[in-house]
Amino acid sequence: MHSRRNFIKQSVLGAASIGTLVAAVACDPKNKSAANPKKPIVISTWDFGVAANKAAWEILGKQGRALDAVEKGVQVAEADLSNPTVGKGGYPDRDGHVSLDACIMDEAGNCGSVAALEHIAHPISVARLVMEKTPHVMLVGEGALQFALENGFQKENLLIPSSEKAWKEWLKEKNYSPVMNIENKAFAAEKLPGNEYNHDTIGMLALDEQGNLSGACTTSGMAFKMRGRVGDSPIIGAGLYVDNEVGGATSTGVGEEVIRTVGSFLVVELMRQGYSPEEACKEAVMRIVKKKPDIAKNIQVGFLALNKQGEYGSYALQDGFTFAVCHAEKQDLIEKGKFHYQAEETK
Repeated sequence: MHSRRNFIKQSVLGAASIGTLVAAVACDPKNKSAANPKKPIVISTWDFGVAANKAAWEILGKQGRALDAVEKGVQVAEADLSNPTVGKGGYPDRDGHVSLDACIMDEAGNCGSVAALEHIAHPISVARLVMEKTPHVMLVGEGALQFALENGFQKENLLIPSSEKAWKEWLKEKNYSPVMNIENKAFAAEKLPGNEYNHDTIGMLALDEQGNLSGACTTSGMAFKMRGRVGDSPIIGAGLYVDNEVGGATSTGVGEEVIRTVGSFLVVELMRQGYSPEEACKEAVMRIVKKKPDIAKNIQVGFLALNKQGEYGSYALQDGFTFAVCHAEKQDLIEKGKFHYQAEETK
């Protein structure tokens, strides 16, 4: 019995020693990945992330704050009238109303969000004011609009002629079937010629020179959605999550499935457990596949993650997901995410 107690005691002490050693290695200045992270760096979803990253880099490259960088970056996508998935010019709901969703989160865990916001071209900036000026995290609908107008935002018509034309064409049959990966121009040209309907967002994550993380996410939501529908993009923990001790994650695709798995929070927690950004994104995707294999075959969901060391990765359900990367060595890098159904496509 005495020897058994000693064995248990030694095992516990050994485990504690291993834990101490792991912590020491993480803090050891000789550990290059921990002591010398790749920073600053900004990553964002889809090809249109290149222009957004460029704007974010104007701040990050001057040792600016990650929070300022992600706000400025995604504003580019919100203002791009040729992009029908984000901001002004986004496709309307089935009743012809353009409603926008956005959220933002800083290194201290502060966050702000707006959902079903109409008439305001830059919902990301309204979300930041919700974070900084109110005791709340989220404002929606008419309340979000009232708050924006009270803080100097200008009311405008977000339904531009091209989006209105697409909506009126859709009304002829009212077939609600958003197309995957319309944001990937090369993919769309090859596999989806003539189909303009979409569902997506821009999610952006940044690590600044000071080693702090922030993230932003903004979208016009699914084309021709039901009035009042809100996806994952403005929901902290679903469309976006940042933990300054670990990393950040954002999502893209069909928001309902991301909400059901609290996807971005899951990715960050997996990174906390030691998963690489890509491994964490893959595991989050596989949770969706496991829960709803039949649905997963017909939708797109992708995750993008950035850890504290400046390492990044992504994973998606389907082929076609791309993301943009910008750091001191590369300003316009587009990478194609790995995906679950790759094996089936190559059969």
